[in-house]
Amino acid sequence: MTGPILTEVSAVVPAGREADLVTAYGELVARPLPEGLIRTELLSGPDGRWRIQTLWRDLAALDAMRAAPEGPAAPRLFRDVGAEPELALFDVRVRYTAPGA
Repeated sequence: MTGPILTEVSAVVPAGREADLVTAYGELVARPLPEGLIRTELLSGPDGRWRIQTLWRDLAALDAMRAAPEGPAAPRLFRDVGAEPELALFDVRVRYTAPGA
């Protein structure tokens, strides 16, 4: 993995805690973000499944964030609302951005 890396942290959020997750995520991204973070999104889906997808410049940027004293934020956000996170890593092979996006 030498190019961009996409992390996806997902969990089923207990009913009634979704607003807490949205608020905590908003507070998180309002602060200075780790070096090498290109994009991050909070996504909601069916049956209470939520995802935080984050695009990193490369594996070194991801590793540096993981080694920081505060550690990874996404799993912590889910645990703070009573959800058990699952992590997946993806090596970005092809990337396209629509013109004007």
